[in-house]
Amino acid sequence: MSSNDFRDYLLPADSPRILNARGLDPITYSRPILATDRAIALNAEWQGRYSEPFKGVTAGGELVENLFALEDEGFDPAPAVAAMQSMLGTLSGVQRTKLSHAVDANEWRGWYNPEIVFNDHGVRLEDMPETARAAFLDLLAACTSTVGFTKIRQLLSANLYLGELYDLRNIMNEWSFHFLMFGTPSTGEPWGWSIYGHHVGFNCFILGRQMVISPTFMGVEPNVIDRGNGDRFVLFTEEERLGLNLMQSLTAEQKARSTIYEQMVDPAMPPGRFNFADQRHLGGAFQDNRIIPLEGIRASEMTPEQQQQLLALVETFIEHLPDGPRAAQMRRIERHLAETWWSWIGGHGDEDPFYFRIQSPVVMLEFDHHDGMWLTNDQPAKFHIHVISRIPNGNDYGRALLKLWRDAKAP
Repeated sequence: MSSNDFRDYLLPADSPRILNARGLDPITYSRPILATDRAIALNAEWQGRYSEPFKGVTAGGELVENLFALEDEGFDPAPAVAAMQSMLGTLSGVQRTKLSHAVDANEWRGWYNPEIVFNDHGVRLEDMPETARAAFLDLLAACTSTVGFTKIRQLLSANLYLGELYDLRNIMNEWSFHFLMFGTPSTGEPWGWSIYGHHVGFNCFILGRQMVISPTFMGVEPNVIDRGNGDRFVLFTEEERLGLNLMQSLTAEQKARSTIYEQMVDPAMPPGRFNFADQRHLGGAFQDNRIIPLEGIRASEMTPEQQQQLLALVETFIEHLPDGPRAAQMRRIERHLAETWWSWIGGHGDEDPFYFRIQSPVVMLEFDHHDGMWLTNDQPAKFHIHVISRIPNGNDYGRALLKLWRDAKAP
């Protein structure tokens, strides 16, 4: 990489990729791409995994039991219920039917992150009336912290910004996302909702005063959004800064053991460790049952100060959770701190792109600098970032809590 300015890697205005996409609706735009050999192979792989019964991400293939519990996390579900009911009231009967699913429906697992339309689950926000989108924002605000609401709104705006850069707002805008509802909105019964599309995957399960938001996929290309009118923000700066600071604080021996591959695309990587869709990520779309071995070093080997750095880094990945559920999740993570592993790919100089993973029985977090998709850089760059969070051992989509709730109600 010779430049860290994303504008040096913009596609030319007369690029066939841009010209051929301009003015097309998302479905028409996607159709020829989905017919390519690479997309066919990727979709077949995804659908094969989608058809498997849900188990959850594990470190060795077997679920660790008794990690989760029904509890009062201090979440008030009433505003979320009201917002969801308001949203439903603005939609047509056909739309309400299309976005409504059982609380344990497999459609939870159909999320993806490209701008290409791989499935037709739910209803896209761009196809809803403005009143429904306003109610969606109320729902989002009811289910996130203040910081989290701003972050998700900025992600939606960042997708629009990429559309603005190329005049492709027809396929990349702040509403080009699938929306699904699961179960019936209730202050006591389990239900939830999800959105997904380009650079956003957000799965929110609600059970009374408790919630799970997992898996999440968040990304941005470029990470600097600057419209030249004072509307400027930069995304994922804290995840990047705190991750690099922690790695640089380790001893030389710890850095060496944390570094599972020295190069971002390393000849030592086995087949499948890097792929064009997820690059270094292991917990991306359709990876709900993946076995992800523990790698690197344990947090128990770190100094108390470094352990606190690690926990601060973890919290940046889940800062979208409301205060009560976030505090509850952080307590679970701290209880398993001795079983938490830290691993790294790439260099750890100030300008180096990198990947890192934090993994324990109750959380898995990944950060990755990516090659260009809508920019021309053919090497990972700090202006294209993807972050993923999952809850291993069966609690993605709140499935472990749902089972506990059903078991508690069984005669």
